[in-house]
Formats: sequence, C-alpha cells, structure tokens
Amino acid sequence: MKIAFIGLGEAAGAVIAGWGAARAAAISAYDIKSAEVATATEITARAQRLGIVACGTAREALAEAELVFCTVTADQAVAAARDYAPHLLPGAAWLDLNSCAPGSKRVSEGVIAAAGGRYLDVAVMEPVFPKRHLVPCLLSGPYAEDLAPVLEGLPMQVRVVPGETGRASAIKMIRSVMVKGLEALTAECALAAVAAGVEEEVFASLRDGHPQIDLAPRAVYNFERCLRHGARRAAEMEEVALTLTELGLPNAMSAASVPWQRHLAACDVDPEISGEVGVLARAILDAMDQGAR
Repeated sequence: MKIAFIGLGEAAGAVIAGWGAARAAAISAYDIKSAEVATATEITARAQRLGIVACGTAREALAEAELVFCTVTADQAVAAARDYAPHLLPGAAWLDLNSCAPGSKRVSEGVIAAAGGRYLDVAVMEPVFPKRHLVPCLLSGPYAEDLAPVLEGLPMQVRVVPGETGRASAIKMIRSVMVKGLEALTAECALAAVAAGVEEEVFASLRDGHPQIDLAPRAVYNFERCLRHGARRAAEMEEVALTLTELGLPNAMSAASVPWQRHLAACDVDPEISGEVGVLARAILDAMDQGAR
C-alpha cells in the first residue's frame, strides 16, 4: 500500500519511525518547508533518516498514494486539504490527524469529498512519544469503520467513535480545555510565584490544600511541553476556542491560554537545563524580559 504524508514534523516522523524500514519503503512525503531554501535541507535530512522519499511537490507525493496522512499544524489543516485535494487519486483516504475543531474537520471533509477522496477524522489522544505509531487515536466519520482495520494492519492503535465527522475531534478539543488550559494556568502561577520570590510558600500551600497535585514537578513537565511545542499547542487552543464557539459556549479560558503557549514557545530556553522549577522559571522569566525589551 502506497502511503503519503503531508507535513513531515514530529508526529509524522514518530509514526514512520515506529513502523520501521519495511513500511518506509512505500512512503512518500511533502512538507511545505521543502519550498524554502532555509528549511529544505532539514526536510531532506529528516526523510533520509526515516528512509522515505521527500518529494519536491505535493502532486508528486500524492501521485500513487492510497492513504494520505495530513500532519500539518492546526491552523494549516483546512488550507492543506484545499491545496492538495486536486492531486488525490480517486477513492484515496485523507486521514486528518490535525488538532482542529469539529467544524474545521467538516470543512476539510467537504473539500476532500468533492475531489473524490474519502475523509477520516483522526484525533491523536496522547503525545506521539514514546508510543509513536501506537499512540491512541480516535476515528470518526462515514469511513471510520472501513478504514479502522486498514490502520490497525499498519499497525496503529485506533478506536472508532460512532457518529459524524468531528466526533473524535470533539473529544480531543474538549479534553484540551483542561489539559492545555492547566498548562497555561500552571505557567502563570509558577512564574508569578518565582518572580515575587514566594514560590516555596505558594507551592507548599497548594500542596497542603490539594495533596493530589504537587505543582512544582508538574510545572517542570508543563514548561517542558510548552517550551518545545507551544506554537503548535497555541494553534490547537485556537481551534479549542472555536469548538466552544460552535457549541454556543463562552471560550474565554481557552482563548486566554493561547498567548501563554506562544509566550513560552518564543522563549529561547532549553527545557533540560534543570528539573528544579525555580531554576527553569527564572530562565523563562529572563527570556521573557529580554524579549520585551
């Protein structure tokens, strides 16, 4: 089976590496970074490490593909469907792994269907590392039942969510209200405590009041995720806010997490410099202060 990836970032690399060399021989990929001189070498080198073919155009990557994994960023998912749907083989499956609102997924579904393809809403429910190709995924839409056995055979770990396209993503988006929202809230609290020099008292008080949550080690983990992936998480939270709007609900909490994710992503701080929250927080505060000048 010929497989193509649109977008060759962390998620695509993790899945492909998990499958190994036997599957890689049938995989082609296109990443928009290939069109930029400054980043083309990065994509070529990544494809070589994975043992796959990096194509110069989406048309070339999709020419023989029966399964297409779209692994771009949330804010580019609909644009990718619109730009590349004309190059799909008739009946090819477009697997949308991007963290998008259900409404965004249904827009992409319409584009793919109009081009003669089969659209599948895929919600990736955990970080791709360490499970890689076996990261748990939810599937929804009219082709979910048909395509689930195909994906299991690659292999992947998938579960069908009954209902229309967008049901799988609704689960992920609404879950992210809490997961990514807590990341932003933790950052705001921990950085303020360190900036004020009262972190020991604040962390101890929170631990006494909520013994099941130890903020200090949790903050270190959350900082690591946001420093590495904040830009992508910010785009996801914009889609989360859109999800709540589609439901007719206020989205102030989710929308407010977007700038925190972007602030942390913009910090030039190595998340591995320390496992001690105070040291890491002070490095982030220094980076934020320099960025504001």
